[in-house]
Amino acid sequence: MIETTDILIIGGGISGLLTARELRLAGCDVTVLDCQALGQESSWAGGGILLPIYPWRQPAAISDLVMPSIAAYPRLQAEILAATGLDPQWRPCGMWISQNPDVELAKAWCVERAVSFHDGASFQPAGIQAKQQNALWLPEIAQIRNPRLIKSLLAYLRQLGVRLLEHVEITGLTTHQDKVLTLSTQQHRWQFKHLVLAAGAWTPQLFQQLLPDQSPVLPIKPVKGQMLLFAAPANLLNCMVLDGDRYLIPRADGKILAGSTVEDVGFDKTTTLAAREALYQFAIDVLPALKDCALETHWAGLRPGSPNGVPTIGMHPQFSNLGINVGHFRNGLVMGPASAQLLADLILQRPPSLKPDAYAWRI
Repeated sequence: MIETTDILIIGGGISGLLTARELRLAGCDVTVLDCQALGQESSWAGGGILLPIYPWRQPAAISDLVMPSIAAYPRLQAEILAATGLDPQWRPCGMWISQNPDVELAKAWCVERAVSFHDGASFQPAGIQAKQQNALWLPEIAQIRNPRLIKSLLAYLRQLGVRLLEHVEITGLTTHQDKVLTLSTQQHRWQFKHLVLAAGAWTPQLFQQLLPDQSPVLPIKPVKGQMLLFAAPANLLNCMVLDGDRYLIPRADGKILAGSTVEDVGFDKTTTLAAREALYQFAIDVLPALKDCALETHWAGLRPGSPNGVPTIGMHPQFSNLGINVGHFRNGLVMGPASAQLLADLILQRPPSLKPDAYAWRI
């Protein structure tokens, strides 16, 4: 059976879903396909901190996507909540960072990016026992609860008329000259104006399957992250805490997330006892009161790792109607709105919201 759509997006994580929203609000007919359940990979598994970890140590191209995305989230939450009644739990609870050996670089970044900050020595959260070195308090940094964002965003997209199809097996692609013409699944053959790849860590495999003659492959690989969730009482911790390369995130219901590992182990999503013990020890060292809280859940997700954490967003060099939005590594949510807008700008040939060169698709 032949189906038609203006925009066909492969990948139902946060990058694909926000791209779908952006293009649907611009008047396009949009369809999203996923080979698994929608939004259940890294977009579901992450912590939802709306700030990269130590952004002043990362390329400026990351911050250029982060800052407009941070500004967009309050409006996005209000838009979704008003339409669906489902709360993504965006919370500007602030972040306390215990150790900043490069504190002057951190402060300079905050000044340049208009991020409010204070000396963290006088803002240490109650109950936190982390060792301090030039601590910083960022009072306006927010979080969003990944699973609830995905659930509410899916409901919103359905209301907008986006077709959302999961457990779809893709079987082939046809091209002619500089255009991608059709995409085949077990059930349908899709015709479209534009095709978008947004399949996270699985995108290089998909690219090789659909366009095996195009090389080299995208420089994206899976990077596993494991996390714990404590069944803590309300108000045990009132802000996010970043200590070294790990963090605690208090949810609106009091539960506290402890994360995370960074593991280069391919497509292995199994949890490990070693990670569980390391994350548990970190959590109780930093917040000793967690010893009295039950450990509720331990899970893992696969991030789409990329060189320097800079995503690829743009159009294929050889196929003018093939776009991509992938490779956000640990920052898919916090770069999501601006990434989606940039790709939509390029597809719709609007003046781009950001200079696209830093994110261009190079093969």
